[in-house]
Amino acid sequence: MYRTRTWAEERSLITPMTRVLILGGSILAILVMIGCEAGQPVSDQPIADANSNSSIVSDSNSNQTAPALDPALARIPITMPVVDALLSDEAFVAELRRTVQPTDEQFDKLRNASRDAVLKLGEVLEDDARSTRASTSQADKQIKQILGNDGGEKFLGLARKYWSGGEITLTAKPNSVPTDTRVVINAPAYRMDLFRDGKLQKSYKIGIGYPEFPLPVGVRTAKTIIFNPTWTPPDEPWVKGEFKPGKTVEAGSKKNPLGFIKIPIGLPSLIHGGKDPSRLGTFASHGCVGLTNALVQDFAAEISTLSGTQLTAQQIKEYEKQRSATKEVNLGQPLAVELRYETIVVEDGKLRIFRDVYEHGTNTEENLNRVLEAHGALMSAFSPEEQTQVRDALMKMAVGPAGKPVVEESEPANKKSNSSRVTRNIKGAKEIVITVSSLKGKGYPAAVNINA
Repeated sequence: MYRTRTWAEERSLITPMTRVLILGGSILAILVMIGCEAGQPVSDQPIADANSNSSIVSDSNSNQTAPALDPALARIPITMPVVDALLSDEAFVAELRRTVQPTDEQFDKLRNASRDAVLKLGEVLEDDARSTRASTSQADKQIKQILGNDGGEKFLGLARKYWSGGEITLTAKPNSVPTDTRVVINAPAYRMDLFRDGKLQKSYKIGIGYPEFPLPVGVRTAKTIIFNPTWTPPDEPWVKGEFKPGKTVEAGSKKNPLGFIKIPIGLPSLIHGGKDPSRLGTFASHGCVGLTNALVQDFAAEISTLSGTQLTAQQIKEYEKQRSATKEVNLGQPLAVELRYETIVVEDGKLRIFRDVYEHGTNTEENLNRVLEAHGALMSAFSPEEQTQVRDALMKMAVGPAGKPVVEESEPANKKSNSSRVTRNIKGAKEIVITVSSLKGKGYPAAVNINA
């Protein structure tokens, strides 16, 4: 026997040489995948309405469904691999049966379709035209074919709330600066920040989830640091070569892609090491935040201090030396981890416009005005030259990872939406930075000691 793994953790264990992922069989096999893990079950987190703290979990004897979604929440992408991850969680399945009430036949079709989507995925080094928008559109069609339009909408609403981690902050002030102690991750910026009592302490350049496995949006919680995680390959066809089914990859092994440290932040994500420096600032995982081993050690030391945990750099080094011993250290105080998707950021005299890597359609003049207004600025106050630069930057960055314009919802999502490859790399510039004099002293803080 080997311990149950989540969908995300096992995903990271496939090396670049591995071409095919196979997920099938029992619930255990469903949880065994490449990349990251849900170290804490989502059932620990209530499914909350976007504008309140109340749970939307209905009484077991009621047919009441979830309230209408916040329009911004509807942008959270749900792909079939994401569905596969959710269906591996007992709490989500229980809520699905209470609110959506699929028949057994529908449930089996949904599980098989999501599993088939995972079976078709393989990591390759070449760029691919597939995208988050394409994967999301395809999932939307499949789910509604199985559950019907009404059932499909209910399922997608539940999935988005669950995937976000429970607390949604999509309607918060753009580029808001925390007033408390927390971690803030902005996926399009490939950046993770540590705040202490509202002051930025340190920044990290990170790898983010592939477009087919996008990072979720919402507020999660870090409770535990796990040193020297292990992995036991399942008895599945994709386990071959250097891995043997049932034979544990030892804690601290260089073959373990989770690296030396993993920090669970809720289904399906981790913050973990094991990444090559070349994967920072690009796609690097199946729904996780990736760091090098050196950076994740530094990060672990920093969050232990922020959470009031007695964990020194020397202790971390000692844990690293004891490669055969998995060690779990509970944080003195749980630490909020806020995942954002902001492609337009005001930053002290600069306007940073990032590539719309997950194709949320956020690089528009309308969204720009919303961001500027939140910081007491107006586009009309820019010089004519600045306005021209900004509009040009919005157009150039309103593209997905393959460099293609982000399509409107009514247009075909992608001509190659049936591709069976994950998108590993980005074509073209990732951001454009414009200096705007009227933004001096406004906005989100610049990075501090990034990857120092």
